[in-house]
Amino acid sequence: MERQYVAVDLHSRRSMIVRENEAADERQVTRIDNDPMALAEALAEAGPDPEGAIEATYGWYWAVDVLQAAGATVHLVNPSGLVWEERRVKNDYRDCCELIDRMRLHKLPEAWIAPPELRESRELVRYRAKLVTLRTSLKAQLKSVLAKHCLHPPVDDLWGVAGPQWLDTLELPDAYTTRVESLRDLVATIDREVAMLERTIHQRLRHDRGYQAIQSLAGVGRVLSAIFVVEIGDVSRFSSPEALCSWAGLTPKHRESDRKTRRRKVTKKGSKLVRWAAIEAVSHVRSGPKLKVDYHRIAQRRGANIARAAVARKLLTLAYYVLSTTGRRVAVPDHLAEPVEVACATARSATSRWSRQGETGTSQPGRELAKRHDPHAPGAVEELIEPAWLWPKTTMRHPRREEMPGSRTPACPPLLVDW
Repeated sequence: MERQYVAVDLHSRRSMIVRENEAADERQVTRIDNDPMALAEALAEAGPDPEGAIEATYGWYWAVDVLQAAGATVHLVNPSGLVWEERRVKNDYRDCCELIDRMRLHKLPEAWIAPPELRESRELVRYRAKLVTLRTSLKAQLKSVLAKHCLHPPVDDLWGVAGPQWLDTLELPDAYTTRVESLRDLVATIDREVAMLERTIHQRLRHDRGYQAIQSLAGVGRVLSAIFVVEIGDVSRFSSPEALCSWAGLTPKHRESDRKTRRRKVTKKGSKLVRWAAIEAVSHVRSGPKLKVDYHRIAQRRGANIARAAVARKLLTLAYYVLSTTGRRVAVPDHLAEPVEVACATARSATSRWSRQGETGTSQPGRELAKRHDPHAPGAVEELIEPAWLWPKTTMRHPRREEMPGSRTPACPPLLVDW
């Protein structure tokens, strides 16, 4: 049986399926009510190993899983790359036909299909981000109630120690008092849910090597590390750090015609959460001495906002090399050698703190990472090498192995071979 091409136009309750044979002379249209069994039966009519395309629209997870389980080669299509808004006639049938035509030409704007396990971690990370956004809105509402009565809090953080005590002393009309108390209760509830999600996310990712390693970058803790790891997923799908930055929407728009070239603001098209995490990581610590110098240099010339985006792009480049290191040598550009050394120093500091605490010391962020990096730690693996992402491209030499004065910790923490 000749190979079939299948396009699925997915909706919330019903979907359209268009099949076309390899010779493009037979086309069949099927409408189904959304159900895994109905979709599997419609796909079975296409024969073995069909090639299918489906847009990454509302609720696509189950449909892609059914298509893959049926043996289809699935192309997940990025809707923003289709540019269908300018068509004079647009309907479900024409959309499916267009997907099949582009599939034949290998010109579909495809998106990456994350494995089910990673989708579960993404669900937790994204839900936490939604709750934090909601919590910020609730806190802003409370401050707006206070502003209506010209009340100025004595502290900036109303949810610390002095803030709640000051709110307890307020005497407002009944309606405003009810709203303030309700907002405080909602914020407390969301605080508990966010704390629960952070614990759950950490338990799911604590053995992930990328999750541990990326925390060695200055400004990246558990929350931001989880965002980078689950949202980026398999970093090898990006051909270069520039491709990763473009996917995150941190690269400027480029318009070129004849001899005219214009660079505009960053595109902001891509993963909004990764873009926010990169900006958040550099907003306070500037991500180490080298990137701090770059930030001030760019800020003096172009302004703080442009400098923040530029340094966030550099940080994401570092994250690319950290996640790409899997026990093999990765050529690191010369201008990134120093920031990577700074990340090494951060991990070394965590190692030193752990070794001073001893095996029975209190738990702290980075302890597991420090234990793996300390060759003298109980149960540590001895077959170690330096991190591949510490080798500059020009020399490709091992970093110094001399031990730090007064410490058993190597000058550069070694890394497990199987990274």
